[in-house]
Amino acid sequence: MPVVTLSAGFVRQAICVSARKKTDYFDLTQRGFLLEVRQSGGKTYYQRYTDERGRERQYKIGPAEVLTLEQARRKARQVVAEALLGADPQQKRREMRAVPQLNSFVQERYLPYVRTYKSSWQTDETVLRIHILPKLGGLALDEIKTDAISDLINGMRADGYASGTINRVIVILRYIYNLARKWKVPGGSENPAAGLSVGPDVQRNRFLSELEAEALVRSMNSDENQTAARAIMLLLLTGARRNEITFAKWDYVDWKNKTLLVPKSKSGRPRVIALNQSAIALLTATPRIDGNSFIFPSPISSRPSASLHFPWDRIRKRAGLTDVRLHDLRHSFASFLVNRGVSLYVVQGLLGHLHARTTQRYAHLTQETLTGAADLIQEVVAFPGVSSVASST
Repeated sequence: MPVVTLSAGFVRQAICVSARKKTDYFDLTQRGFLLEVRQSGGKTYYQRYTDERGRERQYKIGPAEVLTLEQARRKARQVVAEALLGADPQQKRREMRAVPQLNSFVQERYLPYVRTYKSSWQTDETVLRIHILPKLGGLALDEIKTDAISDLINGMRADGYASGTINRVIVILRYIYNLARKWKVPGGSENPAAGLSVGPDVQRNRFLSELEAEALVRSMNSDENQTAARAIMLLLLTGARRNEITFAKWDYVDWKNKTLLVPKSKSGRPRVIALNQSAIALLTATPRIDGNSFIFPSPISSRPSASLHFPWDRIRKRAGLTDVRLHDLRHSFASFLVNRGVSLYVVQGLLGHLHARTTQRYAHLTQETLTGAADLIQEVVAFPGVSSVASST
């Protein structure tokens, strides 16, 4: 434990004593200040001090190739002064190191928590993986500021993402920080998403025409991934939600009553999906994989596909329907039924809606249906000269 007068020249020339992993050179002029020199050639400044409990501590100041000797001396004097005043020089450093990155907080705390109660947790996982974590995941919780989230949102708007997707990003981030504060996670006391307003969620209703549906079916039949294509076809045939089909198991099929059980729907309750003859034929033609209980497992992971994004994108582009979303198949299912005279009450039951007002936004009447309905009034009242035409048609 040599004691020397540390100087810039000494620091440059100092070497580790042979047969040792490191040598500590203590400064003669500044008590407790030292230079550690390692066999590898690395050099680091430290300051030793006594805390308020009388215990000896050592504070790492930094590498000699980055800090000058004078910079290291000033920091060392500051450390000693803090210790003499009763403060803990290491406290801030420990607090900073205890703040988790967003990536680790999401994987270790947030997702395991929401999986226990949130039926749409997979949507959270997808939004985090695709939109949030690539931009913000490498930052500590207290490094993420409102400006960073605003930049993320503005970038998504510029890329043409729907307001619903953008709002979901804000809501998820807000909830993450609310949980971090509730759980007293270091770095989570401030919520950078709290000041961001959620914009209006524009209801986008896109309904397939019969010709578009035919083009889509042809594209499904020719797709290279028939497992995904069959799952998408079943969505169109039943009006089910994506996860209700992708996570369906063979045990859920009641062949006798022609139904598919959903143990836990979006509402949190079980429901059954009615299967028409085409749906039954599709399921009958779907091969079973030994040891796999899922009807439509991914050929890569043997687990349900979380989004069907890539096969769906390929199928819709081939059909020339690039503006159609997967959820629009559910819209179209309802539209086809309503335009054939099926009551909203029955459609509500088929879609699994608890409230009729939810079903109403899916109920799209074509102009032909509206014109045909308007013509019915002529059976009661007609303009002179038109009644005979109406009665003859």
